[in-house]
Amino acid sequence: MRIYLDYNATAPLRESAKVALLEAYEQVGNPSSAHTYGRHARSYVDHARRIIQDKLNAPGTRVIFTSGGTEANNLALRGLTASVFISAIEHSAVRNAQEGAHIIPVSTDGIVDLQGMERLLQDAPRGSLVSVMLANNETGVIEPVQDVARLAKQHGHLVHTDAVQAVGKIPVSFRELDVDMMSISAHKFGGPMGVGALIVRGDLQLDPVLRGGGQEFGMRSGTVPAPMVHALDVALVDAIAHLSDYDMVGKLRDRIEAAICPSGIVHSQAVPRVPNTICASMPGAEAQLQLMAFDLAGIAISVGSACSSGKVKTSSILKAMGVDETLASQAVRISLGYNTTEAEVDQFIEEWHKIYNNAQKGKS
Repeated sequence: MRIYLDYNATAPLRESAKVALLEAYEQVGNPSSAHTYGRHARSYVDHARRIIQDKLNAPGTRVIFTSGGTEANNLALRGLTASVFISAIEHSAVRNAQEGAHIIPVSTDGIVDLQGMERLLQDAPRGSLVSVMLANNETGVIEPVQDVARLAKQHGHLVHTDAVQAVGKIPVSFRELDVDMMSISAHKFGGPMGVGALIVRGDLQLDPVLRGGGQEFGMRSGTVPAPMVHALDVALVDAIAHLSDYDMVGKLRDRIEAAICPSGIVHSQAVPRVPNTICASMPGAEAQLQLMAFDLAGIAISVGSACSSGKVKTSSILKAMGVDETLASQAVRISLGYNTTEAEVDQFIEEWHKIYNNAQKGKS
């Protein structure tokens, strides 16, 4: 039996989304075409915009469909002529989107330093952009985005949040967060890979990163993939309807953490996190060794982000948190999901202890 514990990299396609995707692919039509076929394809896209606005409490916004979270983040950070401020624990899709971004420090728990941010923003040109993620992809830490927005707007700045790892795991409200832009990605909550969205405050206009026919309110050219957008729509409805599933996921996460501690070290355990994510160091065992050993045992986990071309390297996020370099090199990410079972968790715990005990024998 193979066990999948890498939901933060990508979640399995929900059955409802799979059905919707296949049904939509039976149709033909470009959503930009004026004929009946085009209008039918367009109906998928328009409906998905309304669903996103409704389920993420984003009335009056413009929903720009993209190829995923990376493109959405790039559009947000590169679509404005503004100074950019990002937290030190952002995903590489934000870190690498804009050269010369100012870095906001974080605490040892991975929480953005609001006082440090405010000091940076005091001298920033009015209309600068602040980007702080809602939930961290490696540690699961939930960032105080509402407080970030409040402070930023006191100084006349705009706010973007990368909500890719939050949607479908915790309640997310664009309006309550009071942000100007929010990125989401379908495959993180059970939709298809290759489609996401940037939710943009209604009066905000961005310069496009992709230029062409002027689709998506002139902010993202290219034919909108109506079947994939339709599947995103269905997956989002399904995910929001079953948010309570993550109560059990949180209990499974806690069971793992109780079982591997104190031998293992769980990072950011004392602060609010999404219910499914564990970032843990196994003393004596390099992360790559753990990854290989778990994989041989039929268990899929990861080392940091999955967006590094398959490379295993020490986490820049843990480094920003001031984690000891040795401990950081021994850290892996275990991310559970809506299909994770108690039996899978028990098997993971058993294998963790086998790998740990072997690592300790190797030290002696």
